[in-house]
Amino acid sequence: MRIAGAALNQVPIDWEHNLQNIRTAIEMAKESGVELLCLPELCLSGYGCEDLFLSDWMPQAALAHLQRVREWTQGICVVVGLPIRLDRRTYNTAAVLRDGQILGFVAKQFLANDGVHYETRFFTPWLAGETTTVSWEGETWPLGDLIFEHQGVRFGFEICEDAWRADDVRPACRLVGKVDLIVNPSASHFAMSKTDVRYQLVMKASRTFDCTYLYANLLGNEAGRIIYDGEILVARNGHLLRRNQLLSFKEVDLEWLDVDFTTKPEPAAEIVPLAVPDEYKELNQAMSLGLFDYLRKARTRGFVLSLSGGADSCFCAVGVAEMVRLGVEELGVEEFKRRSGCFPEAETVVQQEGAGGKATQVVQNETPSTEHRAPSTNQELVRQLLTCAYQGTVNSSDDTFNSAKELADSIGARFYHWGIDDEVNGYVGKIQGALERELTWKTDDLALQNIQARVRAPAIWLLANVQNCLLITTSNRSEASVGYCTMDGDTAGSISPIAGVDKDFVKKWLRWAETELGYAALRHVNALQPTAELRPLEEKQTDERDLMPYALLNRIERLAFYDRLSPRQVLAALDTEETGFDHEQLRTYVRRFYSLWSRNQWKRERYAPSFHLDDYNVDPRSWLRFPILSGGFAEELAGL
Repeated sequence: MRIAGAALNQVPIDWEHNLQNIRTAIEMAKESGVELLCLPELCLSGYGCEDLFLSDWMPQAALAHLQRVREWTQGICVVVGLPIRLDRRTYNTAAVLRDGQILGFVAKQFLANDGVHYETRFFTPWLAGETTTVSWEGETWPLGDLIFEHQGVRFGFEICEDAWRADDVRPACRLVGKVDLIVNPSASHFAMSKTDVRYQLVMKASRTFDCTYLYANLLGNEAGRIIYDGEILVARNGHLLRRNQLLSFKEVDLEWLDVDFTTKPEPAAEIVPLAVPDEYKELNQAMSLGLFDYLRKARTRGFVLSLSGGADSCFCAVGVAEMVRLGVEELGVEEFKRRSGCFPEAETVVQQEGAGGKATQVVQNETPSTEHRAPSTNQELVRQLLTCAYQGTVNSSDDTFNSAKELADSIGARFYHWGIDDEVNGYVGKIQGALERELTWKTDDLALQNIQARVRAPAIWLLANVQNCLLITTSNRSEASVGYCTMDGDTAGSISPIAGVDKDFVKKWLRWAETELGYAALRHVNALQPTAELRPLEEKQTDERDLMPYALLNRIERLAFYDRLSPRQVLAALDTEETGFDHEQLRTYVRRFYSLWSRNQWKRERYAPSFHLDDYNVDPRSWLRFPILSGGFAEELAGL
C-alpha cells in the first residue's frame, strides 16, 4: 500500500487557511497515488489554541469543519487531527476518513505536561480500552481506543506524547500482533538536537512492536513561540524507509512510499544512527522559518531593529538576512514575495491610528519609484524587509558604529543613525531639577545607564509604527536570567527571537556565521567583548565584568533550572568541573546568579514573545515559571 505523511503549516482557528492546507495535502496525495495519508495532530483547529480548547463552541466548530474534509476523501483514507468535546471534557483526537465517510476517532491517552506543554490544562486523557460515540446532525461515530482496516492493512494509533512513554504502558504495547501499521500524528516542538531523539524513538518502536511506523509532525511557527520542524518518518522493524528535510518553508510538505505489508523484513540488529546534528545550522533554519511565519501571520510589512553593533543585534540582523536567503533558496523569489505578503507592488499602505480604531488607506502608485520597484535579489528583499538604526551616545564607540553600519550595508538593510544625547540630557536635567541635586555616576550609576537604553525606545518604536513593521528586541536568555536589561529600553519590541538562546551560544554562532555563511562584516563584532556601552568609555565596561563569564552563567542556569538543583547542589557540581575558578570564586558567582535571578522575574514576565529554540528556556509563558515575589533563596544562599 502507498502510504504518506504530510507536514502542514497551520494557524490556530484560521479555519480557511487550515482547510486549504488539508485539501492541498489530500490532492497532492491523490495525484501521487497515495492510499493512506496521515496529517499532523490537531491540524484542523491548530495545536496552539490554548484555552479555546476549554470552550464548547471551538471543538464544535472543528467538528463542523471536518464535514467539509469528507468530500475530499473519495478514493483515499485520511487521518485528520482535531479536538472533540464531550460532557464538558475536551479530547485530543485523530479522525479517520475514507470515501466521504468518517470511520471513527481515536483519542490521545497520554498528555504532555512538561517543558513547553500544558496539555493537561486543556485535555482529558483517554482511558485504554474505552470507547464511546460522537454525534453530529443525526450521524454517530465511534470514539476511543480503536483499530481500523484499510485495504487489508490493519492500523492503530499513537498520538505524539503516547509514543514518548515507557514501552510497557504506551498504546503500541497493546497493538502488537493486532496491527501492521502504527500511525502517529504529532505536534512535537523543535529544539536543537531533538530530531535525533525523535528518530531513535520511531525507529525503536517499529522494531520493538514489529510494525511499520508512520510519523507526521506539524510545520513552522504556528502560534508565535513554538516552532515545529515538520518531520516525517517511516520506519519498519528498525529500518528507516523515509525521512524528509526538516524546517521547510512550504505550506505543505508531503512524503510517500510503497510498503509491502504481505512480507516482513527481519528486525534491524542495530538502529543506524543519524549524523551528529549541526546545532548552528539547525538554529539558523529554525529561526529563519520562525521569523518568516511570524512576519506573514502577523500581517506586517517587515522588521525594524535597533542595531547597536553588538552580538545580539547583529545576530538578529543576520537572522533576517538568512530568512530571505533560505526562503528564496527553497521557494524562489516570486513565491517568497507572495507568501510573505510584504510586497504589494505599485501600492502603498498607510495605517492611521486614532481614537476610533484603525483605518487602512491604500494609495495606488501609477509609477513606482526605484525605492518601491519589485525587488529581485536577496539584498533588495532584505532592504524592503529590514530597517536598522544606530542610536549613539557619548558612551558609544566607533567600533560598534562601524560594526553596525558595515553589517547593515553588507546584507542590504536600510541603515539610519542618530544621537540621543539631547534626549538623555533633557530627562536627566528634569530629574535633577525636581530633586535639586546632580545625578552622578558615583551615586546614580544604574539610573544613568538605564535612561540611555530607555530613551532609545520611542524613536525606534515610531520608526516601526510608521512602516507598519515588527520591532525586534534583542535580549538573549542569559540576560533574561539575571535581568541584565532595561525594561522599556533594550527590551522594547514586538518579538524577541533570540531570548531562548544563551549568550555564549550567540557568540559562537556569530563566529560560525562569519566563516561558514560568509558574513564577513561580522569580523567587527566577533573581535569585540560584549558591552552595553552605557558607562563612560574610559571605564571600559563589559558584560562579563558586570556579571560573570557567560559560559559559567549558562552552566549555573542549566544546573539550577534544567536539572532543578539547589544552590548548594549547583556549587558542589561546579566544584567537580573544570571551570577555571576556585571554590570561593564559584560561591560568589552562584550567589550572584540566584540573587539576580530572584529579583528579576518581573522582567521575564514582560519580555516580548520569544522563540523556543533550545531544549529549555526561561520564558514563564512557555517553559519556566517562578514567583514574581519570593524569599530570594535567602536561606539557601546563606547555607553556602
